[in-house]
Amino acid sequence: MIISAINTFFQIYMWMILIRCFLTWIPNLNWDNPILFGLRSATDVYLDLFKKIIPPIGGFLDISPIVAVFALVFIQAGIIIMLQLVFRAIGTLL
Repeated sequence: MIISAINTFFQIYMWMILIRCFLTWIPNLNWDNPILFGLRSATDVYLDLFKKIIPPIGGFLDISPIVAVFALVFIQAGIIIMLQLVFRAIGTLL
């Protein structure tokens, strides 16, 4: 159940990042809308870490969200593997 909840959290966050990226293609979008503002606030905290490290290609193509999603997938897999090992270890102790 814990592993399922963690997987769901990561999947939702990855979808939020994807939606955020697609929304940047819409000109004149009102980011002051409470839903869009919340989406931007929740995802930019994570995405800004990668934007600081990875400059845009050609000055306009930002690939940092792609790297951020790949990193998120690796983090998710690492957490799930660790939890499975912990639960197996606990199960053998009982």
